[in-house]
Amino acid sequence: MNSTFIIAEMAWAHDGSIEKSINIMNAAKDSGADAISIHLTELSTYMVPHYGSGEGRVSAGRENMEVYKYLDDININNDDWKVFCEAARKKDIKLCIMPNDMNSLQFCEKNIEPDFYVLSAAAFVEKEFITAVAKTERQTIFRVGGATIGEIENAVNIFKDNNGGEVTLLHGFQNYPTKLEDTNLLQMRSLKALFGVPVGLADHIDGSDPLAKVVPAMSIALGASVIEKHITWNRDEKGEDFEAALNPADFKEFVSYVRGCEIALGQECWGQLSDATKRYRDVSRKRMVAARDIKSNKVIERDDITFKRADVGISPADAEYVIGRTAKVDLNENDGITLGDLL
Repeated sequence: MNSTFIIAEMAWAHDGSIEKSINIMNAAKDSGADAISIHLTELSTYMVPHYGSGEGRVSAGRENMEVYKYLDDININNDDWKVFCEAARKKDIKLCIMPNDMNSLQFCEKNIEPDFYVLSAAAFVEKEFITAVAKTERQTIFRVGGATIGEIENAVNIFKDNNGGEVTLLHGFQNYPTKLEDTNLLQMRSLKALFGVPVGLADHIDGSDPLAKVVPAMSIALGASVIEKHITWNRDEKGEDFEAALNPADFKEFVSYVRGCEIALGQECWGQLSDATKRYRDVSRKRMVAARDIKSNKVIERDDITFKRADVGISPADAEYVIGRTAKVDLNENDGITLGDLL
């Protein structure tokens, strides 16, 4: 089984600090993540200054803030992002970047050359933007949470028509945080059947819930080849995007759950019994033993044999080859019966 690709989603958890962003990236790598995901945004081309405040637009405790000003205050500039990306390359963690506007995409192509791009569902109706991402020919992750099947199909078709790179559909959405009943892991099966491309999960369950480390691992059994989970430096600080995020120690434990589930799932095909299975059979299967004392030269009858767990004895499957044969030696009750005991 191929190893599940794990993305640590930082989003805005850096709170505007390049130092914190690098610390989070280093922690993600040390925790076992394959990639770090960041958002690049030129705010003036992404959002109007009078964009309204309210629940679900930013993290808890900031619902009444001026969203544009708040995000502008914590937005990392492009020069600092170059520093971050250089540090990520040295750390040998892949870069997964979601450009939120055309200017940010152009900056990425010219200055960063990421391993993956991410398209949010909000961009699925922007034909020019999808086309521009496709023309980079980079592997691209489509976050499909909040999109209709028609929007997904349209975006994927535009991408493919423009010779885009490999596509992965990532199921799941951020609802600060997302409730269990809104997670719908089974929908990954539908996505894979409908579009015939790799699928994965962008999990946004409350990071304080133990299931935040378990549910994403469950998605592997449903075909997830990619799992994305938010990471932050310290949940107690309640920084931006903290709701669904894990602290580094918890993220490391989450990765261990994923890797453990991969081992447990094993292989789908049946083949020869493994050594472990053979050992289990040897200790758990019943064997043929004498049901009572049997004298030598006695013809074995059905009532002379029984089947019990034992270290010695013929398999019960071979009983028909024993009944009617003659005992060569005396056998006591519960003695194992072997072919060497018979004429």
